[in-house]
Amino acid sequence: MLQSRKVDNIDETKIYGVMPYVAPEVLRGSPYTKAADIYSFGMIMYFVATEKQPFANCAHDNLLALDICNKRIRPEINEPEAPKCYIDLMKNCLDSNPINRPNVAEVEKLIKQFYSNNEDQFKEAEEYRLNNNDRIGKNNYSITHTEAIYTSRLLNPFTKDLPKYADDNTDCLDCAI
Repeated sequence: MLQSRKVDNIDETKIYGVMPYVAPEVLRGSPYTKAADIYSFGMIMYFVATEKQPFANCAHDNLLALDICNKRIRPEINEPEAPKCYIDLMKNCLDSNPINRPNVAEVEKLIKQFYSNNEDQFKEAEEYRLNNNDRIGKNNYSITHTEAIYTSRLLNPFTKDLPKYADDNTDCLDCAI
């Protein structure tokens, strides 16, 4: 899936990636885990459902990193834009606490159930998308902020101060909701 460390990076303290797709705990310096992959998958789910990059309207800088970790902001998506079961899975994948995220087997099981148990929800979402394509299309391709970067890069300059910004209710390495 997505990696938050450069492939040939020997220095484990360097964080590479596309900021919105990197899990909060990785931004804070925790080791990269399978749960971080699940977080990235949640962002991919958002992109697939909305055809919009997450946080395209703001700079991908230390303020966004702070908001992702401490304010726990996530991209907005609502019914009927996507089926409820899809939105629920996406939100679970984007949970601030990696322990609360589903594992790969759970994600696979839920996705397999989508069409057998929730086919009507998907049909309704697709019908909504088709009926609102002109209206959505005009708003969907909004201007991307000049500092919204969607190529992998070193993120440490934007994350180096995160621990000192942790609020009293948040352990620096464990963003619990």
